[in-house]
Amino acid sequence: MTDPISKGLLPEGFRDRLPPQAEAAADLLRTLLDRVSAHGYERVSPPLVEFEDSLVTRLSSARPQDLLRFVDPLSQRTLALRPDITAQVGRIAATRMAHIARPLRLAYGGPVLRVRPAQVGPQREAMQMGAELIGSDHVDAVAELLGIALEALSAAGLADMSVDLTLPDLVGTLASGPWPVTTPLADVQTALDGKDAAALQGQDASRYSALIEAAGPAESALTRLKSLNAGGALDTRIVGLERLVATAAPHAAVTIDPTERHGFEYQTWIGFSVFAAGVRGEVGRGGTYLVRHPGGGEEAAVGFSLYVDGLVDAGLGASRRRRLFVPLDTDPEVSAKLRAEGWTTVSALTDADTPKRLRCDYTLDGEELIKL
Repeated sequence: MTDPISKGLLPEGFRDRLPPQAEAAADLLRTLLDRVSAHGYERVSPPLVEFEDSLVTRLSSARPQDLLRFVDPLSQRTLALRPDITAQVGRIAATRMAHIARPLRLAYGGPVLRVRPAQVGPQREAMQMGAELIGSDHVDAVAELLGIALEALSAAGLADMSVDLTLPDLVGTLASGPWPVTTPLADVQTALDGKDAAALQGQDASRYSALIEAAGPAESALTRLKSLNAGGALDTRIVGLERLVATAAPHAAVTIDPTERHGFEYQTWIGFSVFAAGVRGEVGRGGTYLVRHPGGGEEAAVGFSLYVDGLVDAGLGASRRRRLFVPLDTDPEVSAKLRAEGWTTVSALTDADTPKRLRCDYTLDGEELIKL
């Protein structure tokens, strides 16, 4: 005999969102998108599934085994479920919207699915929301996106935020210019990833230890970076960091880690992560990158992604709407008027229906609203 409980089980890493969390997720997504669209970002909605080779080509560090794949019974080609929406927006910008004047401002929101859960949680399905500015990676564009991300999160009710700024291409730039290395660059980057000054000393790359020491609160980090002799390679980056610190400071505490690379493999000169008290893992991340065009060539872009599920799990957007019990034989126009005033009406269908049974906060008695 089949165990009836097994019929309700879900695959590992997936879950149902029940009331009121499901509605909270929808409300938060709507709030975030509304704030972004107010700055001129137009919404696009890519499909959940694409051809596998297309996704692998556009996703950074993606391999076929990193995607949830299946064979399309119509085309007999391998399809894959998207693990990220940013690359899809880049595809749209480079193809169907290639003729639109730049900078092109686009926004999105929808589910993504991963083969393996993220390090910060067990879930393999997530709700991702974000915005992309295609056609520029100037510091003004980055400041716009960073400011919008923090504004949107504040509107969603998030407080006690912090922003971590990083320079993903800095080590490569220094190694190819003022700070050459004799050992493989990958070894130097691995040592920096582990904040291992001793390993850098052994690789004759001890000057890179100064970048480890520069990590920390924005003010002290900038002071240390300004003191480094890097042949001018740091000058424009320091100016950019100062601009972004000024943008983020009214909303969040700011730190700088000039060598952080994890999760920023496809970013160019700047990357940022957003954290908040009470939210597990990152709230979001963003930075500059390159969009590839089908016929060759690339164009600069900057964007961010926010993760709605963490906000829901932190209790945001979960305010329960007032449910009003409407007895049998109530005039439909009365219910319509109450809904127009913001009430959620729950109508009785039989004599057995009661306010308690239908989980209502109020009941309608004639024209009077009675709180239960």
